[in-house]
Amino acid sequence: MALLVPLKKQLMKVKLGELPSWILMRNSTPNSTVGAFQRGYGWYYNKHINAWKGRISGINMVLAAYVVFSCCISYQELKHERQC
Repeated sequence: MALLVPLKKQLMKVKLGELPSWILMRNSTPNSTVGAFQRGYGWYYNKHINAWKGRISGINMVLAAYVVFSCCISYQELKHERQC
């Protein structure tokens, strides 16, 4: 039995059992996907960059995420290079 979840319900308010039906109800056209990325970028910019008047903290978070991401990708190579 699938539970009907309102489309306007935010992801953080969706219960785990309602998640598959919530994902299927989402609009997945290319325009909506681009709009979601634009809203996410606007949220990040307004929360971390614009709020601090362009201070270094928002940029540091992006750089830290890049370092962690690249270490995760190259973990196999780094694992073989460490000293025993």
